[in-house]
Amino acid sequence: MAAIGFAERGGPDVLKPEQIALPELGASDVLIRVAYAGVNRPDCIQRAGHYPAPPGASPILGLEVAGEVVAVGSDVPPEMLDQKVAALTPGGGYAEYCTAPWGHCLPVPDGLDLKSAAALPETLFTVWHNVFERGLARDGERLLVHGGTSGIGTMAIMLAKAFDIEVIVTCGDEAKCEAARKVGADLAINYREADFVEAVKAHTGGEGVNIVLDMVSGDYVPRNLQCLAEDGRHVTIAVLGGAKAELFIPMVMMRRLTLTGSTLRPRSDAFKTALADEISVNAWPLFTSGELAPVMDQTFPLDAAAAAHARMEAGEHIGKIVLQVADV
Repeated sequence: MAAIGFAERGGPDVLKPEQIALPELGASDVLIRVAYAGVNRPDCIQRAGHYPAPPGASPILGLEVAGEVVAVGSDVPPEMLDQKVAALTPGGGYAEYCTAPWGHCLPVPDGLDLKSAAALPETLFTVWHNVFERGLARDGERLLVHGGTSGIGTMAIMLAKAFDIEVIVTCGDEAKCEAARKVGADLAINYREADFVEAVKAHTGGEGVNIVLDMVSGDYVPRNLQCLAEDGRHVTIAVLGGAKAELFIPMVMMRRLTLTGSTLRPRSDAFKTALADEISVNAWPLFTSGELAPVMDQTFPLDAAAAAHARMEAGEHIGKIVLQVADV
């Protein structure tokens, strides 16, 4: 089958088309003929050599796909055969065929196109777990999200607004701020022109936000904590701005703040299946009904994966970048 590989770590240009064997089908796996594969920041980090695949995972990039199930393992319900699904994968999405545990698949009805479906799993699983499970988000609260026009950012805006949560985001220019407002952000702050800490305090009358979803870390963390209301929750999902932060712990104690975070890929198959089950009940119907739709940026053919990575790393995208793997 055709796939995208890389012989050495490096920039986007190391990604090259290649021919490889089809993946082996485990007892609990489905084999998906991939129509589209989502492109995510962890793909770029893995390509650069800083995010190795977990033991046993495919060395091929790609953490989410949509397509048709063409084979099922011995422990998989036989009715999954021939179903159209979106899947969170352990890797291997940048290829014509990909395996995924059947419990990590969500059904794609006729009203949801496969391109949009492929843009959903990674950000949906990440945001649901970190905002609603770890962050304990409740209606009527306030959420601050950095990177408001990223795939994670746009998903966080849409989901939070669907559950009556006020959303504040930061973006790098006015065009992105306007795009975030169109998605539903209540306040979009251009962090190059304004201090987001002061902007949050002004917008909330000094009360602050209940949750921060942070992809930056580094010196953003102490500033994020200044934005939190009492009993606020700080949830870290990436460290793009640095892996270390210096904190004033008495403020954490006095304001009863919670600092948490997670990485999704290394979690067990059982955890991801339970997460998929919760999403299928609480969030997936918002997309299958058409109430919500992912914000789409650009679609690249599979053999142009290098260009897709270059666009993501340039920070120009708004929403999701996907690869078209097959004619649909």
